[in-house]
Amino acid sequence: MTSSSFDRLQALLQRPAVASIAPALREALARAWQELPPAQADNVPWALLGDTLDALALLSADEATLVAALLFDLPALRGAIADLPWQPAERRVAVEGLLDGLDAADQVWALHAGREAGRNSEGLRRLLLSIIHDLRVVPILLARQLSRMRVADRLSEEQRRALAQLTRDIHAPLANRLGIWQVKWELEDLAFRHLEPETYRRIAREVDETRVARERYLEAVKRTLSAALAQQGLGAEVSGRPKHIYSIWRKMQKKRLSFDQLYDIRAVRVMVDDVAACYAALGAVHSLWAPVPSEFDDYIARPKANDYRSLHTAVVGPEGRTIEIQIRTHEMHAQAELGVAAHWKYKEGGKGGEKAFDRKILWMRQLLEQVQEGEHGELAGALDAELIEDRVYALTPKGEVIDLPQGATPLDFAYHVHTMVGHRCRGARVNDRIVPLTYRLRSGDR
Repeated sequence: MTSSSFDRLQALLQRPAVASIAPALREALARAWQELPPAQADNVPWALLGDTLDALALLSADEATLVAALLFDLPALRGAIADLPWQPAERRVAVEGLLDGLDAADQVWALHAGREAGRNSEGLRRLLLSIIHDLRVVPILLARQLSRMRVADRLSEEQRRALAQLTRDIHAPLANRLGIWQVKWELEDLAFRHLEPETYRRIAREVDETRVARERYLEAVKRTLSAALAQQGLGAEVSGRPKHIYSIWRKMQKKRLSFDQLYDIRAVRVMVDDVAACYAALGAVHSLWAPVPSEFDDYIARPKANDYRSLHTAVVGPEGRTIEIQIRTHEMHAQAELGVAAHWKYKEGGKGGEKAFDRKILWMRQLLEQVQEGEHGELAGALDAELIEDRVYALTPKGEVIDLPQGATPLDFAYHVHTMVGHRCRGARVNDRIVPLTYRLRSGDR
């Protein structure tokens, strides 16, 4: 092992992002790396791994999640797992489970690479979730993809497009369903930039050309609104709300509007301390400017499926220009930015914490199931709620995902393909070996 390789690992283990990994565990990882033969320490994507760990830290990842992300990109260290000082000892099992989930996800990426853009992405998302037993794998997958998309310019055009299509079909929809907006927006914009570069550049140019006038206008709006809220005795934080290129394009497509006709390019966010203050702030906004009747949504009274909560309104502001205003508490804002990732620091409160975690995992599984593929891979609606464990996702020889009930056999699979196939079925081959027709299929079987 080269000294430079060891130095890079040492630097990685000293990053603030991995502060939640116990010092003894970090030291043991460094010692194990130092003992490796030089050849096993080659070809490590150090910069990408560092970016992945930084992204996970922003998502409040726990020790097991960070260690699994580290070991997945340092496969030579996986043989040392049994010798590491795990506290508690059960954490080793959790890390091994996370690594198994990451290995299983590679099957889905391979299947995606062999099909048309966007085709059956919903089936692949369901397959992915059915073979992952610890959903902490999902933030690792999102963080790894984000770090790779950020440097996609270094790849060939074919590689860039393949990576971007995978991001649009799988990762961005999962981030959306989990409510992790800060990851969702960036993944969507990066994928859009590489899949439709001309459209991306045109919208980015239009946003940039109007930025100075828009920011000047929003500053005046913020001053007026802040003064009105202060008069009401409301301690509020008023800020401009960034709009993302892909979301602008989607809005233009959905409403068939030109860039100039979009009013939510001018967007303001109001953050207050509690729910009562949200509604008081809404009253202050509507007393200042006339609301647009069809543009009010109360996601506090009726949260979205991913637990997103805010008040959305649009008003006719100064100079007759329409402004979109979003009102939420600081807690709601943290939830909106991190989604369920805000809950990854679990199991810290003993059995009570574990029960809360189990409820969160059940909720997440139900949430992540409710994926229905719409235009451009967006999550357009919800499927019938059913626990993911009640389904088996098997594959045809061509890699098509077949959704079957738990306990399904090769004969059930044959009848699902076609009645005549079922009638004529006399034997079965699963994963390149002969099995009886009573064999119980498992997710990922082919």
